[in-house]
Amino acid sequence: MTETLNVVEEGVDGTLVLLTVEEAARRLGVGRTTCYALICSGELESVTIGALRRVPAEALPEYVARLRQAQRRTFLGAAA
Repeated sequence: MTETLNVVEEGVDGTLVLLTVEEAARRLGVGRTTCYALICSGELESVTIGALRRVPAEALPEYVARLRQAQRRTFLGAAA
């Protein structure tokens, strides 16, 4: 059985479709510079609106899912 734990941070709007890089970094628990590095490497999706860089909210769980999948493959490969 899988339980989902929803943690609501104070002052965080969970309905936002696009996040600033700082908001995305905070939600991932990484620094702003690391978040920009993930964007530049193509690991984390982002869009530009004029001069603004934004991260689609759904890009965060997609990124985490890819990380988990890669780690599972690494773990299973090491265990074989």
